[in-house]
Amino acid sequence: MRFLYMAVLSLLPALPVAAETFHSSPGATLVELYTSEGCSSCPPADRWLGELTSDPALFKTLYPVAFHVDYWNSLGWPDRFSTAEFSARQRAYARQGLIRQVYTPGFVVNGREWSAWFRGPRQLPSTGLEGAELELEYDEGKVGATYPGGGRLILNLAYLGMGLSSEVSRGENRGRRLEHDFVVLGFRQQESDRGEWQLKLPPPEVRGQARTALVAWVTEGEEMSPLQAVGGYIE
Repeated sequence: MRFLYMAVLSLLPALPVAAETFHSSPGATLVELYTSEGCSSCPPADRWLGELTSDPALFKTLYPVAFHVDYWNSLGWPDRFSTAEFSARQRAYARQGLIRQVYTPGFVVNGREWSAWFRGPRQLPSTGLEGAELELEYDEGKVGATYPGGGRLILNLAYLGMGLSSEVSRGENRGRRLEHDFVVLGFRQQESDRGEWQLKLPPPEVRGQARTALVAWVTEGEEMSPLQAVGGYIE
C-alpha cells in the first residue's frame, strides 16, 4: 500500500512555484562587502556580515551583498566565489572617488566607503536611500522590475548564496573553515531609458548554499551609487 501511495504521488503534477514580488521601502541600505578567502583579515568581516541574517530589517530595508574579489587568488588560495568582474567593480568605485583605494575587507554602504566598521560599534549609517519605489518580480528566472524615472537607468541584479562554507588548505587562511552568507553567485546589469525591465535570468548556481536570495538595485548612467534597492529570498 505504501508503494502504491508513493506511485500515485509521483504521477501528480508538480505545483507551480508562486512568483515573488518585492517592493522597496524608504531608507533602504545596500551594504557591499569586498572580500576574499585568501585574505587573513577578511573572516571577521564575513562573520559580521553573516550576523545580519538575524537582523529584523533584513530584506525589508537592509540588503547585504558580498563580492569575492580575485586579486588574492595568486597568493596561495583560489577563492571559488571570486571573479575578475567583482574586482573590476571595486576598482570602479575607486576611479569614481567613492573609496580611497582597493583593499579587503572593504565595505561600501549606499555607494560610499564605510570605514567605520574598523573602529567602534559598527553601527550602519542611519540615513538610507530615498529614491522612488523599486518593484521587483521574480518567477523562476523571469524578472520584471519598474522604477519611476527616465534617462539611462541600470538595473543591477545579484543572486546571493546563504549558508556557504569552504575548507581552506593553503594561503593565509590555511586550515580554517570559512563560513559565508550573502555571497554573490551571479551578477547581471541591464539598461533601460524608461525605468522598466523584463528579462530572463539563468537559474542560480548551486554551490552548496542553504538558501538563495535575489537583490536588485538601480543606478544611473555610469554612477555606482544606488538610487534604490529591493529583494528577498527566492529559494
